[in-house]
Amino acid sequence: MELVNAFKKGDWLTRSSAIVMGLGNILRKQFIKGILFLFTEAAFLFFMAAYGWQCLGEKEQGEVWNETLGVYEYVQGDNSLLILLYGIAVLFICAAFICVWAGAVKSAYQAQVCIEKNKPVTTFAEDIKSLFDKNLHKLLLTLPVGGFLFFTILPLIFMIAMAFTNYSKVNSHLVLFDWVGLENFRQMFDVSGTFGKTFWSVLGWTIVWAVFATGLNYILGMLLALLINRKGTKIKGFWRLIFILSIAIPQFVSLLVMRSMLSQDGIINVMLKNAGWIQKSLPFFSNVAWARITVIVVNLWIGIPYTMMQVTGILQNIPLELYEAAEVDGAGPVIRFFKITLPYMLFVTTPYLITTFTANINNFNIVYLLTKGDPVLSGNTAGKTDLLVTWLYKMTVDYQYYNLGAVIGIMTFVFLAIGSLLVYRRTKSYKDEEGFQ
Repeated sequence: MELVNAFKKGDWLTRSSAIVMGLGNILRKQFIKGILFLFTEAAFLFFMAAYGWQCLGEKEQGEVWNETLGVYEYVQGDNSLLILLYGIAVLFICAAFICVWAGAVKSAYQAQVCIEKNKPVTTFAEDIKSLFDKNLHKLLLTLPVGGFLFFTILPLIFMIAMAFTNYSKVNSHLVLFDWVGLENFRQMFDVSGTFGKTFWSVLGWTIVWAVFATGLNYILGMLLALLINRKGTKIKGFWRLIFILSIAIPQFVSLLVMRSMLSQDGIINVMLKNAGWIQKSLPFFSNVAWARITVIVVNLWIGIPYTMMQVTGILQNIPLELYEAAEVDGAGPVIRFFKITLPYMLFVTTPYLITTFTANINNFNIVYLLTKGDPVLSGNTAGKTDLLVTWLYKMTVDYQYYNLGAVIGIMTFVFLAIGSLLVYRRTKSYKDEEGFQ
């Protein structure tokens, strides 16, 4: 609104600041502020003139005869990846400049208003002092917001843009690539194609995995916490310590040890053979059903302690008066659990469940370190235990289908963002925040 007023009610000095940034400030004796605005504009114009207006090229790498040396030399061609990245970065720089430009115009208008009201214009020292008082939020949030834009939003936009290109090893499109519109998304939704079949298969298993991994960890972790927290349990601290020890061990160490133990010649199969219980090694990783069950079961060992810790804290905060009143009314342990304990825990832990479900969708370590997506069908890019995140890794790092990998990343983001928000907004934790206070 202040920017609109600057153009509607501002004088010629204020309006001229939209063309020559800082002019209104300099002529109104705000020299340091005006010079900074002017320097910013000059730096931006120089950058755009020197680097910002470079066009997309189509120059391929080739051989050029060097008359002096008498040999052929390779001439580096254009790199579409760098051009795309620099182009997006330039757009961010332009957006930042627009914000500074708007600030310059508003600053000139504020100085004009002060003069019209016979008030002294603010000095540069006063502006700096305000950053530690009423404008403290600007001082503290500038760096975090800049980092968020640079390290999160910029890569996200870059990935989205890549999904509309043919950036892949197909037809040597790793250096020079073109825009293909929605072709990559068409391949994803085309169930008759290889990519489409693989995507929907991996998506189905990813959802099944996330449901079982989240649900079983929560249920078993809750039961374990209830068992340890019950009045009759002795040395509660010792039992909690036993299960928490699995958290202290780095996850990748546990998973690699588990992979070694469950391999064809691992200690589990060897012990079972020596005991005479089996004749052939159990196909923990070679059979599809066995591999998927193995992944879920091993995840329980890793995930249950976290749930136990969460639920233990909640159980210790449930008012004892509720249980005493229910016991007086004749409610047994089962009724007290379903009427008091479970509703209370679900109310408090619903955001945790949503977060855990999201984390399991993107659980790279458990699958990649344990099975690496195996078993893999011949001629396919994804294994039967691959999640969307591990398949994305393979598509980009192993197979160099960067455009299709970007599509997978976008769909994963859309699925999680929309799904999580819709589910959370329908929970009692969101609708009745003070319900259990």
